[in-house]
Amino acid sequence: MGLDKEETEQQSAGTKTPVDVEEGKQNLDEKNHPRTASESSIHATEDEEQDDGVGGKKINLGPQCTLKEQIEKDKDDESLRRWKEQLLGSVDLTSVGETLDPEVKFLSLEILSPGRSDIVLTIPEDGKPKGQWFTLKEGSRYNLKFSFQVNNNIVSGLKYTNTVWKTGMKVDSSDEMVGTFSPQLEPYTHVMPEETTPSGLFARGSYSARSKFVDDDNKCYLEINYTFSIQKEWPAEQ
Repeated sequence: MGLDKEETEQQSAGTKTPVDVEEGKQNLDEKNHPRTASESSIHATEDEEQDDGVGGKKINLGPQCTLKEQIEKDKDDESLRRWKEQLLGSVDLTSVGETLDPEVKFLSLEILSPGRSDIVLTIPEDGKPKGQWFTLKEGSRYNLKFSFQVNNNIVSGLKYTNTVWKTGMKVDSSDEMVGTFSPQLEPYTHVMPEETTPSGLFARGSYSARSKFVDDDNKCYLEINYTFSIQKEWPAEQ
């Protein structure tokens, strides 16, 4: 069956079908009113950014578990076991605890300077040495050396910070990243970069200082508030 005469004339004259009319309206609307992102799509983008840690929202990594639980988890899977050994290094299982918090114990602090004996510093339990803790020679080069032991869990981003005052004014402030360490029986030893004491008449005298060891979470493992002096010469060695 063919088209009737009226339909044939409309098509030959270029009359649009209902579908063509609707598409034309959509194109006209888009031309006059450019399409923008909907409110729901904007919120979705913001949520995605926040999930990635953008905008200050903390990423939720799920429930934490102790290092011992991590080691024992999937212990029957040989490939996972080898991967954990590579990731964690030589973890001493006897030093691994049942708690999430690592335990960092400082065993010794020393000041090394060329041409003289090392200055061994006693670490007070209350973090406040009595009297002047040590004396340095002006213009001398020195390094701080310390040893510490890690138990229970991995300590992440251990950092050393030091602030110095003279006559109530802050004269120096520094921090140094020490690193990330896993539990083990043997203590770790770290030597700080070399520094040089100031020299001259105005550099001599008494100073007060605060040294701290903190981790990524700003947990403090050792804080020492002390005084020291810089003099023209080294004190006589005992």
